[in-house]
Amino acid sequence: MSKPTMRYRLGDREVNRLGYGAMQLAGPGVFGPVKDEARAIQVLRDAIASGVNHIDTSDFYGPHETNRLIKKALHPYPDDLCIVTKVGARRDEKGGWLPAFSPEELTQAVEDNLHNLGLDVIPVVNLRSMFNVHHPQEGSLERELETLIKLKDRGLIQHIGLSHVTAKQIADAQKMTPIVCVQNMYNLANRQDDALIDELAAQGIAYVPFFPLGGFSPLQSEQLNDIATELQATPMQVALAWLLKRSPNILLIPGTSSPQHLQENLASEQLILSDEVMERLNQVSA
Repeated sequence: MSKPTMRYRLGDREVNRLGYGAMQLAGPGVFGPVKDEARAIQVLRDAIASGVNHIDTSDFYGPHETNRLIKKALHPYPDDLCIVTKVGARRDEKGGWLPAFSPEELTQAVEDNLHNLGLDVIPVVNLRSMFNVHHPQEGSLERELETLIKLKDRGLIQHIGLSHVTAKQIADAQKMTPIVCVQNMYNLANRQDDALIDELAAQGIAYVPFFPLGGFSPLQSEQLNDIATELQATPMQVALAWLLKRSPNILLIPGTSSPQHLQENLASEQLILSDEVMERLNQVSA
């Protein structure tokens, strides 16, 4: 039994494969301010102190709330910290999610991220497809990518990634610009991207699953619970360990606003899953 390699290249940086997603630092429904700002700041500082050097965020979380907290907690940033944000959406006054795909909206989003994070250049900006909120849907991203490429040429963006996209959209994008990461929904029970992950791994491209623990509908499986009991771990730790062993190009960004939960998530990299356990976990499906 071998332990998965715990570092992988993201753009021009090598990051620890177990990172941190800041979405839960906003209020309920990823809207409005967090209830306990002091605890949120502690989580961010604890993450860095524990070796996390990959933070995923967006200025439409809150909006502006998670980036404000990241800057307050961590700026000036450690030299090895890779902050990844995403653009392509905005919030209405009730917290609804709306597309924000015009050149003006994308440019404003990048400038807002820069300002609220206190950065001169963003290490990675993911373009999030918004053709369908619930699952990736085909559609051209050419105009939107042209805008991000211009912002990259201006020195505001270092690398470009994609989020909530299909294999065709990735291939089309690669004809225009290098793509350093893909961020789609994927977890133990939602494995529609199995083939895509392997294709990206062959190209040396990072795959970053969002909702690695099931998101708003947490993973629930009797088989997962049984294995967790056998390993003296939590079901979520096993689910994260499965992702780490699934493919070396998978980077994890589990989110939490709890210092204790953060340490539980980070401890998942210590779990070594046997081939027999992996096979049993592979049988879990939605």
